[in-house]
Amino acid sequence: MLHIPVKTPCIGVCSTGIGDSVCRGCKRFSHEVIDWNAYTSEQKRVVDSRLAQFLSQCVRNKLEVTDRGLLSWQLDVQQVRHVAHHDEYCWVFSLLKAGAGQIQRTTDYGFEVNLSFRALGLVQLREIIDQEFYVLSEAHYDRYMRTPDMFGAQR
Repeated sequence: MLHIPVKTPCIGVCSTGIGDSVCRGCKRFSHEVIDWNAYTSEQKRVVDSRLAQFLSQCVRNKLEVTDRGLLSWQLDVQQVRHVAHHDEYCWVFSLLKAGAGQIQRTTDYGFEVNLSFRALGLVQLREIIDQEFYVLSEAHYDRYMRTPDMFGAQR
């Protein structure tokens, strides 16, 4: 099995320092942010996989990748940082983060916006996806990480 090193998902916008259980920037749980440098490669891969799956799910609800090769080529040509081992829906989000306001025709980049979301601009769509990614991560934290004594504590 190929062991791809996992880089920190930190984007420099951490909200765990102000009491959030889930970082609004990278969507990791507060204990994952704190303990990241002590994690084994396998622990980092588990976190990375969860984040990629959640992001992909949120993007798939709004967009469809129609040409993975074209998307990959555009990412390279535009020099957009993305995680190569993540799926193409995570790649689209990286593209939107880098330049949603500059994309005129999504088909030139290998994706289309689902019909029910075409009235929205790509910048607005990117923000909605990011918010849904946060809500999904927070729901996962609440369901699987929060202990009963934490329910009384304020977020």
